[in-house]
Amino acid sequence: MPQQSPLEVPEGDPFGPHNLPYGVFSTAREDRRRIGVRIGGHVLDAGAAAAALGSPYAGLLGQPSLNPLLAAGRTAWRDVRRALTAWVTDPGHRPAVEPHLLPLDEVVLHLPYEVADYVDFYASEHHATNVGKIFRPDGDALTPNWKHLPIGYHGRSGTIVVSGTDVVRPSGQRKAPTDPAPVFGPSVKLDIEAEVGFVVGAPSELGRPVPLAGFEDHVFGLFLLNDWSARDIQAWEYVPLGPFLGKSFATSVSAWVTPLEALDAARTAPPARDVPLLPYLDDAGDDRPGGFDLRITVSVNGQEIARPPFASMYWTAAQQLAHMTVNGASLRTGDVFGSGTVSGPRTDQRGSLLELTWNGRDAIELSDGKRTFLEDGDTVTLTAWAPGPDGTRVGLGEVTGRIAAAR
Repeated sequence: MPQQSPLEVPEGDPFGPHNLPYGVFSTAREDRRRIGVRIGGHVLDAGAAAAALGSPYAGLLGQPSLNPLLAAGRTAWRDVRRALTAWVTDPGHRPAVEPHLLPLDEVVLHLPYEVADYVDFYASEHHATNVGKIFRPDGDALTPNWKHLPIGYHGRSGTIVVSGTDVVRPSGQRKAPTDPAPVFGPSVKLDIEAEVGFVVGAPSELGRPVPLAGFEDHVFGLFLLNDWSARDIQAWEYVPLGPFLGKSFATSVSAWVTPLEALDAARTAPPARDVPLLPYLDDAGDDRPGGFDLRITVSVNGQEIARPPFASMYWTAAQQLAHMTVNGASLRTGDVFGSGTVSGPRTDQRGSLLELTWNGRDAIELSDGKRTFLEDGDTVTLTAWAPGPDGTRVGLGEVTGRIAAAR
């Protein structure tokens, strides 16, 4: 009986030819980094396949980073994706393509792009309301500006790390309300933030804002993101200028970037807005809905603790991009922006331990004991999928990180 081709992906596989996320990999035998495309349980060496087929895209795909492809722009993104789809679905291409497929468990995955700038937002009304109730129990849960603009802050691009990288417990100043003075030491309230990240491809001109309609011209794709947070360090430092050391020690991202085109079937309308928006943020008349129906699962040590729904996010990625550039700030290839913590209306849909435990008041039960915040040795994993065409699922891979003791 002839051996089944790795390109014959089983029906229902979330990494079938309808998906084709991009990554960068090396192997134990060859540490040279190259662009890979995931198909089922294999990784296609995209540059080698392109060269074998005499493709005009061999130059873009034969790189150690996605950045040249990102910078090439939307027309190139579409054309390369069409070519890749043909390579993995047309039986006539199999003799040239199959030699360049590697089992997923035989490759080492790397950060797939060179990060330029990093911005993190605060776009979930449910998350913002929960945080407001925790820290301002006697005041309004949402700040007066929250429904008028996407709140965000500039992060530290140099500490964005690929999934699987250990996260060293950060140290810093912390001060509980009852402490007479701050103390220095490892964070005792180490937390996660389940988010979705977006990576910019085509840059923009300084001084020229990117409108809502320009989102798909500039954003290449999305991925899972975990914005690790030291809540005790953050609480002491953030007034009046916001997050700093409590956020900048590590942000984990998936090794796979799903192109926006693969998520057309997951487009969904954002929640109804009850405050009028200024024209540059008003998406009421847009032809394509700006939200994405992504189903996220959060696990600690292999045990599921929450399922945050991305469809519930109040502010869309297009609105975040428009706000990020409305003052004339330019985009660079490799810019990353995060959605902010994804949380839904139910307790089991909260995307942070801060919310799940109500700032440590209520422990969560794990098979190896109770948790309020993360302990050394804990491993956190985010996975997700989205509705695809014709009833399929689009897998978004995973982002994982293990907590290492403070140094």
